[in-house]
Amino acid sequence: MNTPSPAASSNLGAILLIDDEQSLLALYAEALSPFFEVAMATSAREANFILHKKSFKVAVCDHLMPGGNGLSFLVDAREEYPHMQRVLVTGYMKPEMLLRSVNEAALYRYLLKPVSLADLVKTVREAAKVHDQLVAAAGG
Repeated sequence: MNTPSPAASSNLGAILLIDDEQSLLALYAEALSPFFEVAMATSAREANFILHKKSFKVAVCDHLMPGGNGLSFLVDAREEYPHMQRVLVTGYMKPEMLLRSVNEAALYRYLLKPVSLADLVKTVREAAKVHDQLVAAAGG
């Protein structure tokens, strides 16, 4: 990407965006890059690889992607990275999916498509604050 803006030098940490649609990834990254260091993945498999190399405050993941489901990815991520906040982007939230997202993935929030960039930025900034509070409470 381009050089960090002044806001990015005092940013709120790193976030991970996962979506198989490159155009959406680019749009989300552009909206969030003034506030965070943004990493992007186009599949759950690629996201897992990135997660093992760096820690993130928030993961924003699309639900339906080829080769993997975003909710399953977030359930697995919760196990390994309990402080990282999880946001699911979906076109439609079925009741059974909502139940699983609460019980198994412990989502910070879900956003329905089409996602407003203002809502995305607000949600991710709030989720990053929750991450920081959890880490501080855990003593690290």
